[in-house]
Amino acid sequence: MTPRLRRLFGRLVDALPADFAGTLAADEHVLGVAELADGGHVVATSFGLWLPDGDSTRRVGWHLISKATWENSWLAVIEADEVDSVEGAVLLVDRPARRLRLKYPGRVPETVHRRVTGSIKSRHHRDLPGGGAWVVQRSVAGRDGIVLQVRADPGTDPTLVYSLAAQVARQINKVRHTE
Repeated sequence: MTPRLRRLFGRLVDALPADFAGTLAADEHVLGVAELADGGHVVATSFGLWLPDGDSTRRVGWHLISKATWENSWLAVIEADEVDSVEGAVLLVDRPARRLRLKYPGRVPETVHRRVTGSIKSRHHRDLPGGGAWVVQRSVAGRDGIVLQVRADPGTDPTLVYSLAAQVARQINKVRHTE
C-alpha cells in the first residue's frame, strides 16, 4: 500500500499484520504499524514496541527504551536490560543501538517518540568519578506506580552506581512515607 493510501485509510492500516508472531495482552491495543524494508513489521502498542527477533517477535516495554531516533527512513532504538536492583531502584545497561529501516513508517516514529518521552516522569544526570549515571523515574504501561531506574555511563565505577541507586531510592521512599 502506498503512503498516500495509508494516510487516506488512517486507523484501518493499524491492524496487526497477518504475519505478526506475538501475542498482545488482553488490554493492549495497536497504535501504529510499520513495514520493514527487509520484510516483517514493527508494531507500536499501548504497552511497548514489538520488534522482530529472529523467527519471532518480542515486545520491549516503553520504560525499557533508553533512546529512539528517526532519520531518513531509519528508526534507531536503544533498549535497556534490567540487570539488578538495589532498595527498589532498577539498574539498567543499554544494549547496542538497533537500526530498522522502515519502508512505510506510518505513525510509528511519532508514536515511539511520544510513548518513550511520555513514560519519563523525571530524569537527572549525576556526575560520578569516571563518568556518571542517569537517575530516571518512569511509568510502566499497564501497571500502576513509577519505577526508579539508574543507568550508568560507560566507564563509571559500578560500586558508585550501586551506592547512588541506594541513596536515591532511600530518599524517594522517605518522601513517600512522609506524604
